[in-house]
This record gives sequence, structure tokens and C-alpha cells, in this order.
Amino acid sequence: MNPIRILIAHCRYKQVGGEDVVVEAEAELLRSHGHTVMLYERDNHDIDQMPRAYVAAQTVWSIRTSRDIAQILDTFRPEIVHAHNTFPLISPSLYWMVERAGIPLIQTLHNFRLLCPQALHLRNGKICEDCVGKVPWRAVVHKCYRDSALASATIAVMLEFNRGIGSYWRKVTRYIATNEFFAGKFVAGGIPADRISVKPHFVDVEPPEKRERSGGLFVGRLAPEKGIETLMSALRRLPEPAFTVIGDGPERARIDAYSAISCLGWEQPAAVYERMRGASYLVIPSIWYETGPLTLIEGFACGLPVIASRLGALPELIEEGKTGLLFEPGSAEDLAEKIAWAQSHPEEMARMGGNARAQYEARYTPDKNYQRLMEIYSEAIGAVSRDAKYRVASA
Repeated sequence: MNPIRILIAHCRYKQVGGEDVVVEAEAELLRSHGHTVMLYERDNHDIDQMPRAYVAAQTVWSIRTSRDIAQILDTFRPEIVHAHNTFPLISPSLYWMVERAGIPLIQTLHNFRLLCPQALHLRNGKICEDCVGKVPWRAVVHKCYRDSALASATIAVMLEFNRGIGSYWRKVTRYIATNEFFAGKFVAGGIPADRISVKPHFVDVEPPEKRERSGGLFVGRLAPEKGIETLMSALRRLPEPAFTVIGDGPERARIDAYSAISCLGWEQPAAVYERMRGASYLVIPSIWYETGPLTLIEGFACGLPVIASRLGALPELIEEGKTGLLFEPGSAEDLAEKIAWAQSHPEEMARMGGNARAQYEARYTPDKNYQRLMEIYSEAIGAVSRDAKYRVASA
């Protein structure tokens, strides 16, 4: 594809996470191939300075976004608009402005927000899909979002209002899901299958040098949905767990209280990759449907096999016995057994690490990602062009 002009829209999170990293990486990838990229960003830190009623209204439909995007479309004149997180300050009003201008709109799906007000499909530590394909009133009753009926109701209204007027089903040209499992959940929730394309995330990591590896590693936000309780219970079953945790969050105190584990807090990517190159295995013990964790791709890139929950997309991404091991979700006993096996079979884990790096090179490099992204952009441009010709012919 010849160089084009691309507008990326994204609401930055208060605590920098995987979505923010993906946005920055994709923008840089596009620029490196000669495309002109503009970022339209809002920052969720601004919410703290806004009246609650104003934030609620902006969540459902942002007048500011409508004004901002109208001006940008007129001056920047993008050929593609690519949205990431629009919650809450950008809102689905973005979709209408872009569609009205006749410009293809891509929406990358990073979580389950369109199907679940809480975005995780998780309630009381268990998978919950009660709101999929339904009016999400149950989320309000159970206070699923931040344990608040009012906040949950705001998101429920946003979803139902924009479903009713067709914001999600008719205004988005193409959705991007990171794997087949993730895509299937949105098809079940009502998005037409022919509007969803699959493209994983990527990282740019040099091949790891051969070196001695030892111990286990967890990298990520220290939150309940990440399976921290399962991980801690599993490690306590092992006599001398050589294990390092990188990250921070509400479960940090639980980890700090266990002296046998080294908790390093957040670290820069280069430092994380160095830790990954020296570890024997990476653990992803999540109890929610991981949507395609960037940490897994980073681990594979560093030649690190993964021990993960047999849940959601993880069995699709990890070939058991080849690139890692799987355990029953929430089972500390099963996880402890898998970790013990990994510690006593270093040669087998090293072989899996080599396979993991090969999987990275086959699927998750910048070049592979760019090729797939251009295919999706081309499909979207073609779809909008066909729709325009149909409307003219029908007039």
C-alpha cells in the first residue's frame, strides 16, 4: 500500500497499560513505513477535574469529540481512522463523525467493553457472560463496574443507546481482534463476523543469546483478575520457589508479605526483557479471558516458554508441550505441579523456549504485523468505496 494519512484515536489510561503501549508501537510502525500519522488523544487523568454528571454525559456521547474530530477531518484529511480505547472521554460519537465523512473506521478491540460494562467478563472471581447479547441491567444490579450501581448504569446506558442507534454495528468498517477466541466472543455478542479481522499485537525484540536460565517470572498488573491469589497459593506449595514478580497494583501487599518472592515493581521494557532472557518460564495465571496478552508475545520473543491458565485464548496461543504448559484455571495445586515439573526439566523448558521464539518470528514481528495491518486497511478502504458506489447507483 502506498503511504496514506492515518488518524489514531485513543483515551490514555490513568495507569499506563498494554493498550497505551500498543498504540504507541503501531503509530511508530506506521511512521517507519512512510505513513503520516496523527494522534487524537484524551487522557483519563482529566476525569478527576470534571463533574460526574459531565463525565457520564460524555461517556454516552461526547460533544467535544464531535467538534474536535470535525475539525481534524477538515484539516488533516485522513484516509483511515483507527480507534483504540474510546472509553470514556472520546465516546462512540467518534464513529458517527468519521462515517459521515465517508472515511473507513477501524476499531481495535482490547477488552470486552462492548459486551460487558465491567469489560472483563468476571464477577466474584468467576467468568460471567450474563450481559452478552442482552440489555446489561445485571451489571447495574451487581455493581460490576467499580462496585458502583451509578457507574455501571452509565456504561449500560452508553451501550444500549449506541446499540440502538447503530454506532457499533453499522458505523465501524472493520474491528480488529487479537485472536480467534476473542473474535468469536464478539460475533456471539452481535457484531457481524465479516466485520471482524484477526491481527495479534507485536513487539520488536532481538533474538536472545544462549545463557543459563533459572527461576520463574510474572510480569503484569498485580490485580485479582490476573490470578495473583492462584499464583501465591501455588508458590507456597513449593519448597524453594525461585520466582520474580514485575509489576504493581492492588495485590502488591499480598506479594510483598511473602519473603520468598522477589517483587521488583514496574520496570522499563529493556529491563523486563533482560529478566525474561534469564528466566526459565513465564507464568500467566489469569482467571479472566485474556484477550491476547502482550506479555506472552514478549516472553516468546525472549525465548521464554509460558505456563498459563487453560482459559480463553491462552490455549489457542500456547501449544502445550511445545511452547509452554497449561493448567486448570484457578487451581493452585495444578499450577504448582506444572511449576515443579518445569523446574525439574530444564532441558525440556529450554526446547520449548526455542519453539516460542520460532512462534514469535512466524507471527508477532513488526514486519508480520505491518503486512496484516495493511491488508485490513485495504479491505476497509475497499468496503467503504463499494458502499459509496452502491449509494450513488441507488440514488
